This record gives sequence, C-alpha cells and structure tokens, in this order.
Amino acid sequence: MLKATFPKREIITLDIAGNGPRYREQSATSVSEMVDDLRCQLSAYQSHTNRLAETLSAEDGVDIIAISLGGMIALEWMHKFPQEIHSAILINSSLGNYSPFYKRLKWQQYKNIVRYFFISEQKREALIFAMTTRQSPPSIINNWIKWRVACPISASNALRQLYAASRYQYAVVPTAITLLIGSKQDALVDISCSKALAKAWNIPLLLHTEAGHDLPTDDPDWLIDKIQLYYQRQAVPDKEYECEMN
Repeated sequence: MLKATFPKREIITLDIAGNGPRYREQSATSVSEMVDDLRCQLSAYQSHTNRLAETLSAEDGVDIIAISLGGMIALEWMHKFPQEIHSAILINSSLGNYSPFYKRLKWQQYKNIVRYFFISEQKREALIFAMTTRQSPPSIINNWIKWRVACPISASNALRQLYAASRYQYAVVPTAITLLIGSKQDALVDISCSKALAKAWNIPLLLHTEAGHDLPTDDPDWLIDKIQLYYQRQAVPDKEYECEMN
C-alpha cells in the first residue's frame, strides 16, 4: 500500500536479525546493536541500487515508519546518526524511562507471553494474532500461519528481542520530525505509553479508537491516510495534530 500511495518514493522494508527471511540469524540483545545491524542491511541493499545511496547521502535524510520495538530502533538510529533521519512515525511504541513495565507490556498478557514458549508454531501465531489485533478478519490468520511456518521466530530470538525492548531508554527529545500514533484498544501496550511520550516531547499524537497493537493490520487504510496527510503537512504547527481521529 505504501508503494501505491507514494509511487515516487523509494520504499525499503527491513527485518532485524531473527525476523522474516533472516529468521535463522540470532537477534541482538540491545537496540543499539539492532540499529547497527539494519545499517549493514542497508549497505548491502546499496550495492544493488544507486538510488538508495543518493537517498542516504541527501541532506534531508530518510523517513522512517516503525511499530513497537521498531519505534525504539528508529529513535536510537536518529540518536546515533541524526544526519540520516529526516522524520519518524512511531506506532504503539514505549520507553522504559517514561512508562512502567506493566504498562509497556500489559500485565493481563503475562500468562499469554509464558504460554507462547510452550505451544506449536501455528498456535503461537494464532495467539499473537489474538493479542495484537482487534478489527482484522479471522481469515488473515491463515496467511499469518503460512508466513510463520516459512519464517519462524525462535523462542530464543523472541526472548532476546523482549530483553532488548525492556532495557531500552531514550532520555532526549527526538532530533528528527516525529509523529506518534497510538491505538486505544491496544491489548499489548497501554495507550498511556504513547501519551507519555507525546507529553514529554511535546509532539503530536494521533489516536485510533478501535484498532489493536498491530494497527497496520487492523486498519491499513486509516493509517495510510494519516501518513499521507502528515507528509503533506509537515510544515503545519504541531497543534494541528493534537486531536483524536477516527
């Protein structure tokens, strides 16, 4: 959908070690290491296209869209290499120095998190689907299971990623233009986490009233609309965005 909406933009999707096609690799245990890993992945991509090289060398930098742990990676990236990032859209993310652990991972899900490590791959994906979505049709789970079978995330990598996320803190205001998006019906991460970041950094927060943690799956059309609007109006004062959108 991003490519269709932004045909003139170079859309690059990245997977951290341990996820997607890189499922055989070992995940890093720190967000900083994940940033370095993704930059190496970009360098590898650069060898296949000159367009990326031009993008990364441009003064404006790149625009990042990230969810959950990806949001932490985006923040660390702009902290370590501020010249490379122009803007960031962070979806349902959280930070340890702004929200308590039982908000960053809702205590109601602790039982499911433990259960995750003792069930089959197919049941794991069904469990994750139930924990992270609220509006998606059940038929989507079949595609999720197929992807899970093709690119399974190991229990050890899941633990390593949880460990990295739990330890990560970001004590400064984002250096790049940043928009927060949160889901009010997020059953995994409390919406107060996004609100805490918006208040601390004095940056805009858009709220979806019905979607779960995986907002891109629950309501992709709504999300694309907000992303497109944000890119069109980045020059408008932040107060224009301090509202609740349906």
